Amino acid sequence: MSANSLESLLQKVGNPVPMLRNSKIGAYIFPVVPPEFTNWRDEQLACREACVLLDQSHHMVDIYITGPDALKLLSDTAINSFAKFTPEKAKQYIACNYDGYVIGDGILFHLEENNLVFVGRAPCANWIEYHAQTGKYDVKIVRDERSPSRPMGKAVTRISYRYQIQGPNAWALLEKVNGGPLPDIKFFNMDYINIAGRKVRALKHGMARAPGVEIWGPYEEGDEIKAALIEAGEEFGLRQVGSRAYPTLALESGWIPAPLPAVYTGDKMKPFREWLSDTSYEANGSLGGSFVSDNIEDYYLTPYDLGYGPFVKFDHEFIGDEALKAMADKPHRNKVTLVWNNEDVSKVLTSIFNKDNFKYLEMPISAFYSTSPYDRVTKNGKTVGISSTAGFSWNERFSFSLAMVDPDIEEGSEVVLVWGEPDGGSEKTTVERHKQTEIRATVRPAPYPVD
Repeated sequence: MSANSLESLLQKVGNPVPMLRNSKIGAYIFPVVPPEFTNWRDEQLACREACVLLDQSHHMVDIYITGPDALKLLSDTAINSFAKFTPEKAKQYIACNYDGYVIGDGILFHLEENNLVFVGRAPCANWIEYHAQTGKYDVKIVRDERSPSRPMGKAVTRISYRYQIQGPNAWALLEKVNGGPLPDIKFFNMDYINIAGRKVRALKHGMARAPGVEIWGPYEEGDEIKAALIEAGEEFGLRQVGSRAYPTLALESGWIPAPLPAVYTGDKMKPFREWLSDTSYEANGSLGGSFVSDNIEDYYLTPYDLGYGPFVKFDHEFIGDEALKAMADKPHRNKVTLVWNNEDVSKVLTSIFNKDNFKYLEMPISAFYSTSPYDRVTKNGKTVGISSTAGFSWNERFSFSLAMVDPDIEEGSEVVLVWGEPDGGSEKTTVERHKQTEIRATVRPAPYPVD
């Protein structure tokens, strides 16, 4: 075992919970893309009323997987079915550990036979690369790391640019740059369109319930493609979305982006921990929020907790399948939207004028002071769930969060979210001294319904 592995680090610190709760990694940053192009309020609104351009080129890890065993590698490590996953299709890839707890997820593109690319956060990318290196798979891996959080003026390059165009006017804009009607692309399928005289790969999907297309190509062509879209988009009300508004669109879509990767315990996971370095995401990420347990496994989540139950398919053997079969018919927490009480949110916001302040509530995303936010949700004083990423919707004019609550918590009921960390806060550099408070919230579906 390397002296610089996650496993060796855990042997030094013992319990990983204090290590993660007091991590000095700082806030989660969406790199390179400016915080705002106009203002985050109008950028949120344009997604609902016009169309937006989201630059997704920088904040995810891309893993390019080629070779005869590429599909087998991914099928063996994912809860999803691969029975009908043919070229020109994409899917959400979800990986679990041997006990059925989620490591992470991302988007998997089947470009052509024996040629796929995974786009997502580091935990899944690490899991795929680990099995590619240590398993008996005839594959080649090319890893393209996310852009630096703080480039400090240095040039940033990736293999591919990735843009998303979405909103009610998105299709009209794309038909204009394409020079005519677009191919009839089905949801989560791919085809080609034309932009600025170039053939561009396109995937049909959307965020925040708005229609959209994700496009990508060689990074060096990205500026040219973006310029053509911006010029053509003026008549359609196109706005570029900055890194402040961008994550709120994923939140409105009902996606929980950063569950704690379930890698810190278990004998079967030990070789993976020995493979991971002590500089990895898993070794340096942070836990935050009012939910606190000394047992790291209390932070682990199942696919059912995250709303991924329909993706679990037992038509193939995969890591964690036996554990998931055992829990499939048991009660599970439900993923919901918590709509926060405006009076209670106002109380938190105005507390900055007092010395007895509550945890600072950032707008429009308030939970990125830790990598994996976990806030306690209660009803009648009893813990009934965990709230994750929280933000503010200019479209709906309320603060809200995604949460996982006990199955007996009904839609429309009122619960209480405990906001802030206990004992005045942790040692994270992103946490000022504060006191906890309670925020009432109403349980609604996830994604939140739009009229």
